[in-house]
Amino acid sequence: MNTSKVIIITGASQGIGAETVKTFLSRGYRVVATARSIQPSTTPDLVTVAGDIGDPDTAQRVIDAAMKHFGRIDTLVNNAGIFIAKPFTAYTAEDYAQVSSVNLNGFFYITQRAVSIMENQGNGHIVSITTTLVEHAIQGVPSVLASLSKGGISAATKSLAIEYAHKGIRANAVSPGIIKSPMHAVETHAALAGLHPLGHMGEMSDIVNAIVYLDNAPFVTGEILHVDGGQSAGH
Repeated sequence: MNTSKVIIITGASQGIGAETVKTFLSRGYRVVATARSIQPSTTPDLVTVAGDIGDPDTAQRVIDAAMKHFGRIDTLVNNAGIFIAKPFTAYTAEDYAQVSSVNLNGFFYITQRAVSIMENQGNGHIVSITTTLVEHAIQGVPSVLASLSKGGISAATKSLAIEYAHKGIRANAVSPGIIKSPMHAVETHAALAGLHPLGHMGEMSDIVNAIVYLDNAPFVTGEILHVDGGQSAGH
C-alpha cells in the first residue's frame, strides 16, 4: 500500500497553485490538482480535474478522483480565488456573483466533501489562502469583496479547527501580502513593493513554504499565518 500523503490543490493551473503542485510532488505527495483550464496529466502521482470550483459538481468530481486514484485525502489546499479591485459602489452584480462563486462556493463545496472523507479516516488538514487585506485595509486598494469573501474564510477556518479538533482534523490559513505572480503586471511591482514594511513583494515560494510548514505542524490548528512583509503588524 502506498503510504504517501494525498493532497488536493485548487486553482492549480498557474501562479501559487501551480507552484504548490510542483513543491508537493517533489516532496513525495500524490496530488489532485484542479482549475478551469488545467491540462491532463501524464505524471503517475498527479491527477488533474478541469472545472469551475464554484460548481458543486466540480467539487464532487475532484473528491471522487482523489478517492478513485489514491484512496484517501490527507490535505486540501483551498487556493482558488479572484480579486477585483473597484470602489465599493462600482461593483456590479456580476462582480459580486463571480467573487462569491470562486471565493465562497469554491471553499464551501469542496471543503465540506473533503471533511466528510477526513472524518471517516480520523485525520486530515484544510489549508485556505486568504489575504491580509481582511485585517489591514490599504488606502487606494479597494477591496471590499475580497474582505467580504476571504474574511469569511478566515473566520470559518477557526470555526472548523474547533469543530473538528476531536476528529483529528486541523484547519489553518495562509494570509499573504502582495505576491509576485501572474496576477500583477511587472510594471506595478515597484509601487506594490512599497505597500509592505519590508519594502518588497513576496515570492510565490513564500506562500508555498508556509503551506508546507502548516502541513507538517501537527500541533498547529486554527492559525491564520501572515506571510505579508509585515503588513498586518502595521506601518
